[in-house]
Amino acid sequence: MSLFRSTIGLATIAVAVLLAQSTEQARAKEAGLKRSLFTLREAIDKYTFDQRKAPQTLQDLIAKKYVGGIPADPMTGSNSTWRVVMEDPAKSADSNEPGIFDVHSGSDGVSSDGTRYADW
Repeated sequence: MSLFRSTIGLATIAVAVLLAQSTEQARAKEAGLKRSLFTLREAIDKYTFDQRKAPQTLQDLIAKKYVGGIPADPMTGSNSTWRVVMEDPAKSADSNEPGIFDVHSGSDGVSSDGTRYADW
């Protein structure tokens, strides 16, 4: 019986360690997502101010050197899954050519606080 209890105890510890590592990895990804969103949003704002119109694509931010490259979405692992939000044409500098107003994660996942990454 003692060997059984020891085995159960070790298994419990192993599960606890794995859960802690998983939670830590998720928090690191979430922190990375916040940084990437900040970087992209800041670049969009600067581009819009400087160019007097919003970028049409995220690639415009690279072309005009507002970012060195489009960061990967930590939740999807890809730099091509960002969900862009386009301007309302009535509120854009050029109503015929509204640009990017905001960006969100392309992930359908839910964060540790219960909110959707795509809503960040």
